[in-house]
Amino acid sequence: MPLSHPITRRACLWLASLSLCAASSWAQNPPQVKFSTSAGDFVVEVYPDKAPKTVANFLQYVNDKHYDGTIFHRVIESFMVQGGGFNASYVEKKGRAPVVHEGREALEKGGPRNVVGTLAMARTNDPHSATAQFFINVKDNAFLDPTLIPPGDPVPKFEYQGQVYENTPRANLINAPQLFGYTVFGKVVSGMDVVNKIKATPTGAGGPFPSDVPKTPILINSATLVK
Repeated sequence: MPLSHPITRRACLWLASLSLCAASSWAQNPPQVKFSTSAGDFVVEVYPDKAPKTVANFLQYVNDKHYDGTIFHRVIESFMVQGGGFNASYVEKKGRAPVVHEGREALEKGGPRNVVGTLAMARTNDPHSATAQFFINVKDNAFLDPTLIPPGDPVPKFEYQGQVYENTPRANLINAPQLFGYTVFGKVVSGMDVVNKIKATPTGAGGPFPSDVPKTPILINSATLVK
């Protein structure tokens, strides 16, 4: 049936309206997840209207109870606290397939940057490698922000780390690994004092890690969708 058929057009308009309503609802009432940890509780809200695939991936891990029994295995007081991947015996939990990187799209939609209290996905050097691990910024970390690419192809002028590039093919910039940054998809809305307690915990070697591991393990007892 061609898309010009009036019934199909009405159906498309109806579905589009539903999508807009859902996006509006998410913007006004973002989902919230409560983390109950051995250091106390904190709550994060996440933004499906800014980074839909990233948020869906995160909430699926929450619903699957993946985070229950994991630890904050990397804590750097002047940087961030990272967890969600290893249990108390430093055994990495198996995750699902990686989620596509949405950092630029989230910023273009007005999403937050890597500032104090924001929640972002951890990953390897491959921008599209994020699975379950996340981190909370405990400092403004602008160097982790995705780099937005100016319009044009080639891009007439692009500045990065003090250098100016002219007439650069757009694909070269879009696909440059160092320009992806990290996808921010939420923020702490209560219990930041607990996050600050976590960031201040003494660290050292632990398990397979040579440094930055809390000497007293900080356990995520549960992560629960509360809103």
